[in-house]
Amino acid sequence: MNQPQPGLPMVPSTFKTLLLLAAVFILYLLFHVPPPHVPQLLLPESHEAATATAPLPTSSHHLLFAIASSAGSLSRRAPYLRLWSTSARAILFLDSPPPPDFSLAALPPIAVSSDTSRFPYTFLLGLRSAVRVARIVKEAVDRNESDVRWFVFGDDDTIFFVHNLVRTLSKYDHDRWFYVGSNSESYEQNESGWFDMAFGGGGFALSHSLAKVLAGVLDSCLMRYPHLFGSDARIFSCLAELGVGLTHEPGFHQVDIRGNLFGMLSAHPLSPLLSLHHLDSVDPFFPNMSKSQALEHLFKAVNIDPARILQQTVCYDRLNLLTISVAWGFSIQVFEGNLLLPDLLPLQRTFTPWRRGKNIGLSRYMFNTREYPKDPCKRAAVFFLQSVGSNDDGVWSNYTRNVVGNCEQTGAIKNLEQIRVFSQKLKFDIEQDEGSSSSVLQHSFYIQ
Repeated sequence: MNQPQPGLPMVPSTFKTLLLLAAVFILYLLFHVPPPHVPQLLLPESHEAATATAPLPTSSHHLLFAIASSAGSLSRRAPYLRLWSTSARAILFLDSPPPPDFSLAALPPIAVSSDTSRFPYTFLLGLRSAVRVARIVKEAVDRNESDVRWFVFGDDDTIFFVHNLVRTLSKYDHDRWFYVGSNSESYEQNESGWFDMAFGGGGFALSHSLAKVLAGVLDSCLMRYPHLFGSDARIFSCLAELGVGLTHEPGFHQVDIRGNLFGMLSAHPLSPLLSLHHLDSVDPFFPNMSKSQALEHLFKAVNIDPARILQQTVCYDRLNLLTISVAWGFSIQVFEGNLLLPDLLPLQRTFTPWRRGKNIGLSRYMFNTREYPKDPCKRAAVFFLQSVGSNDDGVWSNYTRNVVGNCEQTGAIKNLEQIRVFSQKLKFDIEQDEGSSSSVLQHSFYIQ
């Protein structure tokens, strides 16, 4: 064996050992140590996983309507209920079982409210049934119905426009606390209560998360408010204790006005129609029809294009100097001359105040109004919905002139007897941002 020559460098064996250990350590890291944590939001998500976790859009199945009724009023209000509830998930809460000979066909399931005699009620000349109606919130929640995102409350003389309500509530996060509704049309009615209270007849909605919390404290809260008049005042007060205010949606209508609603229906705000209350106190919407017939006639248009119903559009015929105001699915008014749009927005006073009396304060409203001429010859020419239909090309609706009085007219209006409106089904787009929500109505149509 050759001996190393003196003065030549040598590779020490310890260095080889270190190299071997380093290689073993690297292999250990590769195969035994997990990769560093990456935030979930930075990891790419497969299309299948995203689809599986995304919540389904809100539909009518996710809304539970809890309707206050009574054994005494059900027979009178059944036509209203049958008009809209067949397309909804609803429960009727009665004070006692209905008469055995009453037909329940096409009505929602019935629940009998529990006894509320232990709760005090001290409002002079009021109805203590207000306590029972307020507790419907708790009774509806305590049923533990599955897959409810929104609880909607109203009376048996209210009609709801279910499709529009679904789309409107879709703007809001049902997992957060929301109290959605509107106040009264009457300034005096709001002044006697609260301007920020949802009136119960017009209906209001509670997100399921808020409804469950409210149901848990409602009984104890009701004990503190025996002096209030109505059920809606009690709900408002209990929600105020929870720190929840009203989210205002103008499509809910308490209808604290009486008589002829033409002025209101022909100038509806640019917002989806959600409800109409106090139907017993108003005239039929269409001439020469009973109240039930008129509502069924209106729903012919509602069922074809619910988002467009009552939406006001103003057109100008500059050649003939005419202004045409369309309240789709209800009426068309033709005015002589080209009127300014702001002058057409106030409601014509075809109706009377909710409370009768000489007090001028009773005739103050929460909206601007304008005079409705007593002389029919000074009014616009009015055309009411006659028929409506749809096909692949869109939606058509015909309006026939309603002649009142023996008025001589000249020009283009004189021989105008029918107007046809062509339109595309109205799109109801929801834009939702953190902390704010808005609805956008997209539409187009033309008149023949």
